[in-house]
Amino acid sequence: MSHTATTQDEKQLPVVGDRHVDPHFYPDGIAFLDGQYLPMSQAKISVLDWGFLHSDATYDTVHVWNGRFFRLDLHLDRFLGGLEKLRMTIPFDRDGVTEILHNCVALSGHRAAYVEMLCTRGASPTFSRDPRQAVNRFMAFAVPFGSVANAEQLQRGLRVAISDKMRIPPASIDPAIKNYHWLDLVRGLYDAYDRGAETALLLDFNGNVAEGPGFNVFCVKDGKLSTPATGVLPGVTRRTVFDLCAEEGLAATATDLSVTALREADEVFITSTAGGIMPVTEIDGAAIANGKVGPITSRLMARYWQKHDDPAWSSQVNYPR
Repeated sequence: MSHTATTQDEKQLPVVGDRHVDPHFYPDGIAFLDGQYLPMSQAKISVLDWGFLHSDATYDTVHVWNGRFFRLDLHLDRFLGGLEKLRMTIPFDRDGVTEILHNCVALSGHRAAYVEMLCTRGASPTFSRDPRQAVNRFMAFAVPFGSVANAEQLQRGLRVAISDKMRIPPASIDPAIKNYHWLDLVRGLYDAYDRGAETALLLDFNGNVAEGPGFNVFCVKDGKLSTPATGVLPGVTRRTVFDLCAEEGLAATATDLSVTALREADEVFITSTAGGIMPVTEIDGAAIANGKVGPITSRLMARYWQKHDDPAWSSQVNYPR
């Protein structure tokens, strides 16, 4: 009987390729990486980067609407502050980062864009476990604008579920540093999906309402607005709501917000750079008040988008002619 089985010694090893063939699709846009402007499909980082291996990174996102950046200075303040707190350095000053973001948008041609600046801890050339030996990496990109809520949800209001998952407490991670520690938020999202909701709110370490995946939350009661004060990212759109309320003569405070207070509110809305001010009309399957988008929410939504043309709040992108 002939022996035709291939032994392990005879087995051929796979061929090592000289480059990666990427089968995936990417949104249309432009990225900046290592001094180069590239299509989104070509913007890559190493699998050894601490941003990927350890979520050791900080970032910020700003949007462009009608060819204008909205409140870019506030986003730059937060991003540069996060770098300092995380002991990261990049080879660009504030003006340099601003120029790169403008270039990404102008080269993309997008008049409505989601623009991100980020810095990862990077990787050590020797795969050292010491973060001080990693080479920090700055990158940025501009892709088409996307919203937490779609057109239908903006019209009727979002359906939200309150998860029992606790948001990472501020004693562990400073919430003022925008970061990619999203596993608590993702678990909350799946809680919401399992209950037929569209997104989730998480609780803080005291059992009060905190925030959701990429957004803050406000409630309106008797004409007064309130939003969680602790354990949340101090969002730029959240800050914008306070600024709009000051102009509109509305009272707004940051305070503890209980689950009961949220459920008994007259109006609820969420805020994010990805979508602006977005109404919530249902929580845990129960309607908020009459289940319709409320008048104060509608008023603030309109004012928010009007401000995008105000030179005090926005800056023009110089597109190629």
